[in-house]
Amino acid sequence: MKFWASSAFCPPAHYLGLAVALEAAGFDGMVLADHLVAPRSPKTPYPYSVDGRPGWNPDTAFPDVWVTVGALAAVTTRLEFASAVYVAPARDLFTVAKTVGTAAVLSGNRVTLGVGAGWLADEFELTGQSFADRGERLDEMLGVLRELWSRDWVEHRGRFYAFDAVQVSPRPDRPVPIWAGGYSKAALRRATSRCDGWVGVASSEEQGLRIVDELRAGLRRHDRENAPFDIILSLPGPVTREVADNWAGRGVTGLIVRPWAAPLDAHLGGLASAQLADLDLKIAAAGRFGAEVIHTRTAT
Repeated sequence: MKFWASSAFCPPAHYLGLAVALEAAGFDGMVLADHLVAPRSPKTPYPYSVDGRPGWNPDTAFPDVWVTVGALAAVTTRLEFASAVYVAPARDLFTVAKTVGTAAVLSGNRVTLGVGAGWLADEFELTGQSFADRGERLDEMLGVLRELWSRDWVEHRGRFYAFDAVQVSPRPDRPVPIWAGGYSKAALRRATSRCDGWVGVASSEEQGLRIVDELRAGLRRHDRENAPFDIILSLPGPVTREVADNWAGRGVTGLIVRPWAAPLDAHLGGLASAQLADLDLKIAAAGRFGAEVIHTRTAT
């Protein structure tokens, strides 16, 4: 079981200090969220709320994932970094290949690419990428990315991407792990057929169990039941040692936590006020989580 801390809703000024503290506390990694823009009047509703509105304000900061990874990797030595999730099909193929590959090289292979098809049509229109076929393009993109990161010369003739022989350099000397996010049949199929894992939020224990079962069934359908595969969950409520042990027994390989959420509830009214929170509060919460959960599990 690995423990990942979510940076969501943290102000960018907290990132470096928080990464250092997370590494010292024994966390395995840090998860970064992605959005390009916040339109005043979104063209598509947020799919995970009743009213179609996202649960954050338009001025919430979403620092560029790969620029941020470069900075965080420079102040840490062991901590891993994952996007959860990066809206890859809102970018062109070669920008994704270059930025992720460079981050993997400069971090010493401490990068995992978590991808999603995205829900916000505005991001695609503003970058000149098609929204309607984003899932199918992402499926093809993943295979091409692996080729670009592993071979000197790559040429490709596919439905969405076609190009003569090119090189993308620098290239990581190990494969970049890829996780898929999303809850649709297509997203789960992408994860179990093309990716090294799945990452997402379970709004309840029942939903978490259902996701795990669906992923296991998908791996069996694709003859990958015995292949290494990560299941990374963010759960409702606090994560204790007992909770971690329970989900590890169910086949979950990592939990995403925000150990400062409860202190924020007491001090500032919850995650909506997280950008106002003192960095010292977050550092202290990360240290307590490390002592009470991470180190007690590793000591047994």
